[in-house]
Amino acid sequence: MKASSFFLGLVVGAAGSAAAVLLSAPQTGKELRYSVKSSSDNMKPKIEDVKAKTNDLKASVKHLVNEAKARFPEVADELKTSVDVWNRDTELNRERIQKRVQQIQTSIAELEQAVGSIKK
Repeated sequence: MKASSFFLGLVVGAAGSAAAVLLSAPQTGKELRYSVKSSSDNMKPKIEDVKAKTNDLKASVKHLVNEAKARFPEVADELKTSVDVWNRDTELNRERIQKRVQQIQTSIAELEQAVGSIKK
C-alpha cells in the first residue's frame, strides 16, 4: 500500500466524517458557538465562587491548625494535672478501702475463732 493512497483515504474519511457531523448537528455552527460561549460565560462566576470558597476553607483550616498547635501544650498540661489529682484522690480512697477490708478480714477471723470455741 502506498503512502499517498493511505493519506487520500484518510482525507476522504475525515471530510466525510466532518460532513456527517455538520449535517446531523442539532444546531447551526453559529448557534453552537454561541451556546458554548454562553455556557463558558455562565461557568466563570461559578468557578470563581468555588475558588473563593476553597481559599476560605484553606484559611480556616490553617487557622484551626495554628490554634490547635498553640492550645495543645496548655490542654496537655491541664490533662496531666487532672490525672495527677485523680491519682492522689483515688490513692487515699484505695488506702481506706484496703484498711476497711483488713478490718473486715480480722473481724471474720475473730468470729470464726469465737464460733469454733463455742462449738467445742
